Amino acid sequence: MWNDLLDCLDLHDLTPGEASPDPSREDGKGPALTVFEGRNQKLSYHRVFGGQILAQFARAAALVTPGKAVKSLHVLFPRAGRSDEPIRFEVERHHEGGTFATLGITARQSKGVVATASVSLHSAEDGPDHQTVPAASGPIGEEHRADFDLIPWETRADVDLNSPKSSPPQLDVWMKTPPVGAEFAPGLTAYATDLNLIGTALLPVENVSQRDAQKAFTSAVTSHTLWFHRPFRCDEWLLLRQHSPILAHGRCFGRGDVLTADGGLVASFAQEALLRFAE
Repeated sequence: MWNDLLDCLDLHDLTPGEASPDPSREDGKGPALTVFEGRNQKLSYHRVFGGQILAQFARAAALVTPGKAVKSLHVLFPRAGRSDEPIRFEVERHHEGGTFATLGITARQSKGVVATASVSLHSAEDGPDHQTVPAASGPIGEEHRADFDLIPWETRADVDLNSPKSSPPQLDVWMKTPPVGAEFAPGLTAYATDLNLIGTALLPVENVSQRDAQKAFTSAVTSHTLWFHRPFRCDEWLLLRQHSPILAHGRCFGRGDVLTADGGLVASFAQEALLRFAE
């Protein structure tokens, strides 16, 4: 699964050789539209995993704007993607200056748009540096190893999302990927943040867990947002500290932070999803 996921992030550039100049760039150069194609993971999952698309969005943005890092990524999922058809990523530059850049990316298959992203990028600058988020105290021991079906690297968790017993809607997950370049850290971390927020929202519901999907409830992510605060690596221990403050009206909402083992806050994320219970 690890090599399969990395292969999905190896996006193929389909941009025509003769592209019109981009008027949003200050230097007046570069194509207005860059097009990539990415394959999908070989999973038994019933549709394209949204985390895969998040990772591909982050990778496409980085490829189009070298020298800048993804600062924020806001994604809408209007329909499920087909796993048997590659996804076309159409990247439009809204603005690119010396320090900031803004992109719009559309993920498309033959049946239509499967996801859209608004992406902001930024070149690192010097300035004051402080945070108020509590530091991590870990990583927790190997006895807490947890296997999440769609995550192909080591994870450890303090809560069992498969338990039917009611518990507070909060979850800490420690993760560390195999060795990989720092340029893949935003995409791979985005991938991981998409997996467990619905399960976290279900924790207070007695006698229901994420294992009851398609039986006791149906669910689908409708929007997902990430903010990246500092450069980091994902082949060193990271803590995904997340909680779900509300489940209501057929929807759930969750949010979280990503911290390094020494307590540095490197990213934050939030997600809204359909969560509809069977009557």
